Amino acid sequence: MYYIDPHIHMVSRTTDDYATLARMGCVAMSEPAFWAGYDRGSADGFRDYFRQLTEVEPARAAQFGIRHFCWLCINAKEAENVQLSRDVLKLIPEFLDCANVLGIGEIGLNKNTRNEAIIFQEHVELAIEHQQAVLIHTPHLEDKHQGTKMILDMLADHPELAPGSVLVDHVEEHTVKAVLDAGYWAGMTLYPVTKCTPSRAVDIIEMVGAERLCVNSAGDWGPSKPTAVPDLIMEMRRRGHRESLIRKIVFDNPREFFQQSKNFDLADPANR
Repeated sequence: MYYIDPHIHMVSRTTDDYATLARMGCVAMSEPAFWAGYDRGSADGFRDYFRQLTEVEPARAAQFGIRHFCWLCINAKEAENVQLSRDVLKLIPEFLDCANVLGIGEIGLNKNTRNEAIIFQEHVELAIEHQQAVLIHTPHLEDKHQGTKMILDMLADHPELAPGSVLVDHVEEHTVKAVLDAGYWAGMTLYPVTKCTPSRAVDIIEMVGAERLCVNSAGDWGPSKPTAVPDLIMEMRRRGHRESLIRKIVFDNPREFFQQSKNFDLADPANR
């Protein structure tokens, strides 16, 4: 089955991973801007990183027939440095017309601090100004419930931002309903250690349905599995779910969300 991985960090993966994903049926992916494994010291470091996301990774992916899209921001881990964050925010508009940029992300919270919240709000304002979709990171583990509530409260302060243009990622059983009830898209991340396992993710699908719900691997520097979406496909098949429902989760939904961007033009591979 063809699928899209809506959240994967290929700058931290090898070229062999692209080959493996292509063999597994991945036809497109989106890569949100995130932490480099260390805190960058200047806006120039982010300028180079944005060039990697908009020039290098699309070329690597294309070797294997995969479309690579991306999102731009300064991530929550580095947003504690407000001045650096504002310097990076000034850079982002010059990259928004690059052919593979879908919007602003993954913005959000890490430790739910005041500075993180300030920079989150400024990212949202940038997205509104430039009419961009938004992809949001919710905190890990014990910070997730409070952080998700803070994020939803801050989004409510911006009624001009259409809920359908926002995907709130890393939802779990205790946060997914609040996100969907507010009209946003929700993303489930399949991690081998934290976040959702494929089994838990299918439980959530069975609990809330398939509307405005996506699933991703978020493969990155740490313990993660870039082929986690095919694992979910196999778990859904094991439970007897229809192929049409599986396709909705792993292809139709992310494609529908991404089509809000003028830079997303992925054709349905089944019609080739």
